[in-house]
Amino acid sequence: MRLVRAGLACLIVVAFSGIAAAGWSAAALDELATYVQSQKTTGFLIIENRKVVYEHNWPLPAEAARFAANFTHGTDSHGALQEDVASAQKSFIAILAGVASDKKLLDISKPVSDYIGPGWSKAAPAQEELITVRNLLEMSSGLTESLASEAPAGTKFFYNTPAYAVIKPVLEKASGKTLDEITRLWLTEPAGMADTLWRQRSGALRDVGNPTGLYTTPRDMAKLGQLVIDRGKGARGKRVISETQLAALFVRSPNNPAYGRLWWLNGSTYSLRPAGFRTETALIPAAPAELVAALGAQDRKIYLVRSRKLIVVRTGQAAPDRGFDQQLWLRLMKAWR
Repeated sequence: MRLVRAGLACLIVVAFSGIAAAGWSAAALDELATYVQSQKTTGFLIIENRKVVYEHNWPLPAEAARFAANFTHGTDSHGALQEDVASAQKSFIAILAGVASDKKLLDISKPVSDYIGPGWSKAAPAQEELITVRNLLEMSSGLTESLASEAPAGTKFFYNTPAYAVIKPVLEKASGKTLDEITRLWLTEPAGMADTLWRQRSGALRDVGNPTGLYTTPRDMAKLGQLVIDRGKGARGKRVISETQLAALFVRSPNNPAYGRLWWLNGSTYSLRPAGFRTETALIPAAPAELVAALGAQDRKIYLVRSRKLIVVRTGQAAPDRGFDQQLWLRLMKAWR
């Protein structure tokens, strides 16, 4: 195994010393790591049952200066880049919406306009009034990316980032706090995340309908995964989100069985993808059917297999292999016996 920093060596060696007993193939894991490195990856982390199985952080090449300027913000103590994780942020927001529901500050069955007032979209008032917070969470608002009406709310899945972004002011209005405050108080502090924060995006990224990016690291992304695996409990066993609200995030939505509430779900008979096309397969056929995932542009990934307490995180630039999810899991399943 190749390590990027000597400071990680002790951790990795301890994890690898028990690979055979833990059911991992060292040779297949090395093949997986070689593939992942070849796909412009900057961070790759596998944790099973709270133990690090594999961790490696690669530096960006010199020719990635534009990516670095748009998507990175320093490094953590392990040498991992703090990156804007693109739409993987949606799954963090899903947790915050669940916490707001637990606190009786948010009722997702209510219209969005109940929280931020009318006129937030370009739909006619009567159409806008029918769009609920749940519709935003399930990508069924019926709006186009310009927030004009295209279909009745709740009838069509359309992966709509500008509509999703409206959840942020909804949470702020519902809580009476800023997004930074609720993220810190409700999620990052109780989950033990030290390197996660919201920042205004720069350049053209400010104009895609979601101007705030969530900058985080593989280890903090894994802590979100651990929160899910621990049924809503954060660091030191503190309850962050109720089991009821957490479970609701992973119920298949009526218009896309591969999507819950801002989380992707494997194991369905067909999948509607972010680009709008349909495949007659599960989200990732090679992965366990129970897998759930936070997915973002540039191939940011948090994959979770809850029954095995498995967390897999990938950050970096967009993978050259357009079948990256499937190819990664074909290799991972060979390593994970």
